[in-house]
Amino acid sequence: MAEDLSLIEGTKEEKYLALIPQIEALLTGEGDLIANLANLSAALKQQFNWLWVGFYLVKNEELVLGPFQGPIACTRIKKGRGVCGACWETESVIIVPDVEQFPGHIACSSLSKSEIVVPIFSNEKIIGVLDVDSIELNTFDAIDELYLKQIVGLI
Repeated sequence: MAEDLSLIEGTKEEKYLALIPQIEALLTGEGDLIANLANLSAALKQQFNWLWVGFYLVKNEELVLGPFQGPIACTRIKKGRGVCGACWETESVIIVPDVEQFPGHIACSSLSKSEIVVPIFSNEKIIGVLDVDSIELNTFDAIDELYLKQIVGLI
């Protein structure tokens, strides 16, 4: 297991490419989902310094807050509600350049300006989502989608 992250400066893609092998090392040999999600959220927050990085897990027809880094968050989200609920409902990545323009956006923090939510699958069934918020508009793009999908695929 890796004990420290080696954070790098560079392009967004260079940061992901340096981080992914470290995340693989963090997850290797650890079978506990919550422990892995906690370390994943910490690693992403450290490398990119986003406002909020965390997970919601499907439990009893709701998304329930899991491990995260950042300000306090909404605890439960219904399917189809907000960006996380929409991601769960559509089972697809949602990138929101300006959260004020997303119908039904749930404002857990007024500091959040843009967001990406990535579904997490196990045996072709969605089990949760990775939610990332930024204090800047237009933070997330196809590069984030590509690499965050790879990262959640490691879970």
